[in-house]
Amino acid sequence: MKMIVGLGNPGPQYARNRHNIGFQVADVLARRHGISLSRSKYNALYGLGTIPHSRAVEYTRLPEKGSSSQKALIVRPLTFMNLSGNAVAQMAKYFRVEPQDIFVVYDELDLPSGRLRLRPFGGSGGHNGMKSLIRMLGTDRFPRARVGIGRPDSPMSPADYVLQNFSADEEVIFESLRHRIADAVETWLFYGIDLAMNRYNSTPATAE
Repeated sequence: MKMIVGLGNPGPQYARNRHNIGFQVADVLARRHGISLSRSKYNALYGLGTIPHSRAVEYTRLPEKGSSSQKALIVRPLTFMNLSGNAVAQMAKYFRVEPQDIFVVYDELDLPSGRLRLRPFGGSGGHNGMKSLIRMLGTDRFPRARVGIGRPDSPMSPADYVLQNFSADEEVIFESLRHRIADAVETWLFYGIDLAMNRYNSTPATAE
């Protein structure tokens, strides 16, 4: 089984915030595959379902160990961002998911808005949610999608900026980007992080 974790803050007031891009991508994946994020355990909302290979990006041929479907657990921690690792670690232990099989989607101030960077492992980069995950999982060896939201113009603080909704212009870009990230997650499910990085690591997205 694979676990897909979207980071964010619970509550409707945060739903469209820049900081909640992880929740937003989790919702896209869940809707795409008819997986209801209505179950609750360890202070997390989650859904369990099967993602068919037909939704993944096709390559010339399937790897020898490829499969037609993948059992997946989609998780939204409800602990607020800074304690996300508490819920994720308990869910991983309960469902017996190893860290390398946990894919995390989160916002990144230090990437230009609209840029996507997949990585197989790494530090937190100062992101409090990732700090919590690394601490509670006891490792940073898990794949992730860093979603660039850029930094605010002075004098706005980063803390205030991440808790703002996307602007109208940003929303045009991020509506498409959420689906691109979901495609990247599906590619990881069936082909691994290297192929997903080769295809989806990108320059900043632009509105067409």
